[in-house]
Amino acid sequence: MDLQITMDDLKKIEAGIREKYTGVAKSPEGQFMYPTGKKGLEALNYEKTLIDRLPDAVASSYCGVGNTYSLGKINTGDQVLDIGCGAGVEAILAAMMTGETGNVVGVDIVPEMLVRAETNLKMTGLKNVTFKNASGENLPFPDDSFEVVISNGAINLIPDKESALTEILRVLKPGGQLMVADQVASGGIQKDMKARLASWFQ
Repeated sequence: MDLQITMDDLKKIEAGIREKYTGVAKSPEGQFMYPTGKKGLEALNYEKTLIDRLPDAVASSYCGVGNTYSLGKINTGDQVLDIGCGAGVEAILAAMMTGETGNVVGVDIVPEMLVRAETNLKMTGLKNVTFKNASGENLPFPDDSFEVVISNGAINLIPDKESALTEILRVLKPGGQLMVADQVASGGIQKDMKARLASWFQ
């Protein structure tokens, strides 16, 4: 944990994330510097057969930074955790791959995104997905719960990345897969904390 980050800073970060992603829950279009929606899924080479199974209204809420499923395979029957699930598109795709014998849980800290995820899920008819309000730094699951942990564009937003990674490894079964697509800072990190906080989720 960066010791310069105070509790007040953490509150500001969470409030800023919620403010931005409340808007994203309505529509991600124009909110990011990369393609979103169905165009984003196609640009990142998600499997066409999976994209075609998504209702248009569900596909339109996609806002990932990369294709997590290019990093490994989800097998039938897998238990999958999606950290920072947002509108639930990644979790829904994972549920299609695990089939009825598998299960997917998505966690997020923004209630409005979870509402959108539940709405999206209802449009698919899938029964093997659940969503929970939880942080990646404090996962409400027993040790060794999941074969696969995925995260798309969320870990970069978590202030205490060491705690998040510790939690991920705790809930991941031995030999399990961690598949992360994310953004990283290039060049030097701003030393001024006020400037860093202002750009935390840009």
